[in-house]
Amino acid sequence: MSAVMTQRLVALAHELERSTASRTELCQAAADDLRISLATLYRKLKEVTVTQPRKQRADAGNSALTRDEAEMLSTTMIRSIRDNDKQLSTLERAVERLRNNGKIIAGTVNPDTGEITPMSLSAIGRALRGYGLHPEQLLRPTPAVELVSKHPNHVWQIDASISTQFYLADDGARAMNKAEFYDGKPENLKRIEKQRLWRYVITDHTSGTLYVHYVLGAESAENLCHVLISAMVKRGDTDPFHGVPFMIMTDPGAAMTSSMFRNLCRALGIELIINKVGNARAKGQVEQAHNIVEREFESGLQLMKKPSTLDEINGLAGRWMRHYNATAIHTRHHRARYALWMTIKPEQLRIAPPAEMMRELAIAAPETRKVSAKLRVPFRGAEYDVGSIEHLQVGDSVLITRNPFRDADSAQLVLRGEDGREHYQVVERIERDDNGFAANGATRRVIGEGHQALPETTAQKDRKQLDQLATGTSTVTEAEQAIKARAVPFNGEIDPFKEQANTVLPTYLPKRGTELETRVTVATVEIKPLTVIEAAKALRARMGSSWNAEHLATLKADYPNGVPEAELDAIHTRLTAPARPGLRLVGGD
Repeated sequence: MSAVMTQRLVALAHELERSTASRTELCQAAADDLRISLATLYRKLKEVTVTQPRKQRADAGNSALTRDEAEMLSTTMIRSIRDNDKQLSTLERAVERLRNNGKIIAGTVNPDTGEITPMSLSAIGRALRGYGLHPEQLLRPTPAVELVSKHPNHVWQIDASISTQFYLADDGARAMNKAEFYDGKPENLKRIEKQRLWRYVITDHTSGTLYVHYVLGAESAENLCHVLISAMVKRGDTDPFHGVPFMIMTDPGAAMTSSMFRNLCRALGIELIINKVGNARAKGQVEQAHNIVEREFESGLQLMKKPSTLDEINGLAGRWMRHYNATAIHTRHHRARYALWMTIKPEQLRIAPPAEMMRELAIAAPETRKVSAKLRVPFRGAEYDVGSIEHLQVGDSVLITRNPFRDADSAQLVLRGEDGREHYQVVERIERDDNGFAANGATRRVIGEGHQALPETTAQKDRKQLDQLATGTSTVTEAEQAIKARAVPFNGEIDPFKEQANTVLPTYLPKRGTELETRVTVATVEIKPLTVIEAAKALRARMGSSWNAEHLATLKADYPNGVPEAELDAIHTRLTAPARPGLRLVGGD
């Protein structure tokens, strides 16, 4: 707005305040002088005048659209939104459909006449916003947390993306013409399926260092393991980025969750974090790295002679990657990516084993073994000592795998902590002396040199505690004495047959049957009597120390032809009966 126009508008404002003439005539005259329309003059007049705020209406904040109606409208519109965020149902269509189906009124009802005055679409939109239910409000991004890593190589992020610009033909890399290769012509995409370039990008979360590697074919477990192994090994003096990370974050793709990739991570002690489906922001760093590679590297391929082989493409990508990491300043830490990665400490840099060993680890899953009585685990023709691991008992099944960092003299157990995450425990190989005895290990004892029992296992401690509970004692010694004395468990307070005693069984009515006719003649079986010696042994077992020679003589005299077994009870009663006093003859004088 020019100074002349501003001055004329300010004068018009003062004139409108003082004059009693028609406001419209004054404004029209000023518009003619300034050669603008009356509407433009009104709009510009507001810019140079200060107006009193309008008085708030008494019903401000109230709406004829109820909360239930707002929820119904909002749900109808949100359910029509496609995955590409395109809204198929407008507010006008949603209101029309719900009104026609009697789901909402969205208007005011005259209490006297019952006449309904429908709300306008703008009023309904304002009401939805007032309730906070407008789709534009509900579909805003959720708040995000800032993920923090502790040091270089603490967390890596890895992701794969198919190149939308190039594929590797027989005569070299070719650009993908959008008119020839798109979803509407799937046969063209199918034809070059095995020639399409897949781009794997790995980023170090702390420093932002990125590693890019191209493969052919598809996103597979083999390609994923090959790229990860290539990133972990040392590549040269101009590329310091290497080592085994402590954690890897990735998406739940088929290759990322494959047993081969999990085997490799498990063997190297890498904690694998799989993001939830649809939560791409969790690994936003590597997603942004894809954009950087496309923008900074792949765009340059269009300006040069196309590379003819995959190795040539990776050679160009590696040269660009090293230059970018060494020179580009990161917006978070304001340093070059390699510069910050070089601050890694020795205990944070885990040197990767040879590539061939890592490939073998990828296809070798941890094996299940049982803990022996000597607290050792057999694996790959040797034994490994697990006696120092707490809570591990004889007979437990454990997972054991190679230790890629000390494969010659140790292995590692795959254990699960209280937090549910896997962790790794290095166990030492049992070495043998010239006599074949163990030269090391927690369960090794030399006779005469401090021979002592092994520490009690958890099972042993629990068993003693249960013995005290069963005997009602408070010490281990008291429990042992009670068990030795054959004390009844729980002081006999538990009746094991109480359920049978308390159960009232039904009385069954007798069933009518049929007499069974048999033609079998039962023969009389004659039982052979015991000899005097056999009978004497049986009676002596009953009478104990009271048996004597007189009893044997009586037995021989009474049963010279043998003793019937059925009469043993009567003989025992007769022999053990107290003797009657003898009779005396009393004579007179």
